[in-house]
Amino acid sequence: MKKLVLATAFALAFGSLPATPLLAQVQPQAGPAANSPAANPSRFGLPDFGDLVEQVGPAVVNISVVQQQSQAQADPDNPFANDPFYDFLRRFGVPVPGMPGAPGGSPRISRGIGSGFIVSKDGYVLTNAHVVGEEGAEVTVTLIDKREFKAKVIGADKRTDIAVIKIEADNLPTVRIGDAERARVGEWVIAVGSPFGFDHTVTAGIISAKARRLPDENYVPFLQTDVAINPGNSGGPLFNLNGEVVGINSQIYSRSGGFMGISFAIPMDVAMNVKDQLIAHGRVQRGRLGVAIQGVNKELAQSFGLPDARGALIASVEPGSAAEKAGLRSGDVVLAVDGTTVEDSADLPRVIGDKRPGTRIRLDVWREGKRREVSATLDELNPEASASAQRPGRGDSTGGKLGLNARPLSGQEASQLGIGGGLLVENVTGPAARAGLQRGDIILSLNNQPVVTVEQLRQQLERVGNRFALLIQRGGARIFVPVRLD
Repeated sequence: MKKLVLATAFALAFGSLPATPLLAQVQPQAGPAANSPAANPSRFGLPDFGDLVEQVGPAVVNISVVQQQSQAQADPDNPFANDPFYDFLRRFGVPVPGMPGAPGGSPRISRGIGSGFIVSKDGYVLTNAHVVGEEGAEVTVTLIDKREFKAKVIGADKRTDIAVIKIEADNLPTVRIGDAERARVGEWVIAVGSPFGFDHTVTAGIISAKARRLPDENYVPFLQTDVAINPGNSGGPLFNLNGEVVGINSQIYSRSGGFMGISFAIPMDVAMNVKDQLIAHGRVQRGRLGVAIQGVNKELAQSFGLPDARGALIASVEPGSAAEKAGLRSGDVVLAVDGTTVEDSADLPRVIGDKRPGTRIRLDVWREGKRREVSATLDELNPEASASAQRPGRGDSTGGKLGLNARPLSGQEASQLGIGGGLLVENVTGPAARAGLQRGDIILSLNNQPVVTVEQLRQQLERVGNRFALLIQRGGARIFVPVRLD
């Protein structure tokens, strides 16, 4: 069975350079306007998008990008030199036989295309960060009336794949910003863009799902649609039937790199927040708590006495971080931040990242079978740091009836690992193996009670029931592993 490949809806038709749209300063409107261009139903009961497209089309632009490219990427003998998805595959680390290694050699020119839309009459445009490419690229914006403008890149945020560019013009047609929160699964939407260079192409479909989480994309709750998106559509608008932009077309999910019925758009509330910061500061400032987290499944919830399987489980706390200063501990489960519920562990990085550094927040935490409130003052997330919270792999456990053999770490081993002690797993069978424990894992605690000797583990196993959680260290990551003995 072929492996699914996540490919950003690349904006390149002629080279290996990605294209991107920009963000502008437009206030979202709460609901449809009285003169909104809602699609008219045809005699067959299906929507007719003609009037809508005529009204929104002038605010959609074509974006072309020219950039110098290394010899390794542009070499005509390279079989990937003219593949529009080459950079996307490299971006996501997808191995392709024969793909060249690091860039090198003399630079050459590559050209890419993408889409965008105008969000202010004085020329701010919104698009994807991957469309505008790297620093130094020459970006040109073409309007529907064929006028061309050299664009200045105001700022780009790779974490959300949003960019803002600016052209020098007045009285430009603009889009209206919609409310992605009010978008409904199953409602009609249309995309306008330049797939493969065919400018102002319209495709239609429905919203398939909301708040989709994609690998390494913890800051964007994507809108999933079945609207046809292809190379060149990147950065283009996704309109509802009221003629409002509810999303920015950004990625597709595909086996081949081409459209296969699943595409993703960045919600406009996320885009507008990024836009405002890029215009004001040239970059996006995000809060940072300083924890490694993992999800809470049914077994872990039962182990910690949680009534529901929700929240973000703290696997480890970074020394000197805002979390450590606030007194957060490994084993705490974050249930809410300033009253905003954390249903899934992926919610926490987004909620924290939406807040500015220095903000004092209130965390609703589950600890030792009770809810409690913890206050923390956020640090700033390093712009170069990973965009996702640390997600350790599965963990392991140890003990007699667990079905494994373990021994205490020596003083030298514990010192090398930077821990106070623990049990090194040497063999795994039975319940421990079913829980995912592996040889080489280090058991640090059972239900948040430290374990440094085999006897301690045995005593704690006698006191707990058939379900509990082990904190283990595997490599450089710490995770909780739910264990069932029945």
